[in-house]
Amino acid sequence: QVQLVESGGGTVQAGDSLRLSCEVSGRLFLSDAMGWFRQAPGKEREFLAAVNWGDARTYYADSVKGRFTIARDNAKNTVYLQISGLKPEDTAVYSCAAQWGTTSQTMGLTRGNGANYWGKGTQVTVSS
Repeated sequence: QVQLVESGGGTVQAGDSLRLSCEVSGRLFLSDAMGWFRQAPGKEREFLAAVNWGDARTYYADSVKGRFTIARDNAKNTVYLQISGLKPEDTAVYSCAAQWGTTSQTMGLTRGNGANYWGKGTQVTVSS
């Protein structure tokens, strides 16, 4: 059993940067992958980025390449999402997820439908 807790959300202005964290309570293994997703009111869940727990290879949604950066720190059992150039359209609940025996690319292509664990999410609100 694994528990994921997101933090770092808040209210920011357009153009600002934000760093979100996902702390893992429990253990992940080299074959696992972690991903970040978001969901805005009235919209479906959107994949953002994923990373392999073992070799740190990453996979990004085309829509966020260049603005979003995912990184993992295995020593701290934490996955980060660095966001720059925030826009009002980025306003959403941001959640992290973990999936067993999956690559970051596969997690992204399957849009998190096979994830084994989900965090509760952290709210990001971007004002104009």
